[in-house]
Amino acid sequence: MRLRVLLPEQVLLDTEILKLTAEAENGSFGLLPRHVDFVTALVPGILTFITTNKQEEFLAVDEGILVKCGPDVRVSTRNAVLGHELGELKRMIEERFKRVDEHEKKSRDALYKLEADLVRRFMELGKN
Repeated sequence: MRLRVLLPEQVLLDTEILKLTAEAENGSFGLLPRHVDFVTALVPGILTFITTNKQEEFLAVDEGILVKCGPDVRVSTRNAVLGHELGELKRMIEERFKRVDEHEKKSRDALYKLEADLVRRFMELGKN
């Protein structure tokens, strides 16, 4: 099977695999090369796959869509992190979430300042 993981800005992964395990809303499932074609919504979690050289790899994914069509498996998601070990993957995810949290905090602070300025200006208009 050929696994392609697509992010909005890039193709994160394009490789041949022997087996894939992922998690959908109704539970985890496995895919082998002759599995029936289907589409499913993925929940945030760990996608595990076995490469052609029998290495187990891990991919943390945000919610997304998985499409299995013939020998092709495509995963489309907003965020994903590839790791060779679960411990390494956990560390990478924590670092990314920390950066995202800091960015979101700065965005919220800027939004609060804009809202306060808007309210202040409306109050000044009401006085005139």
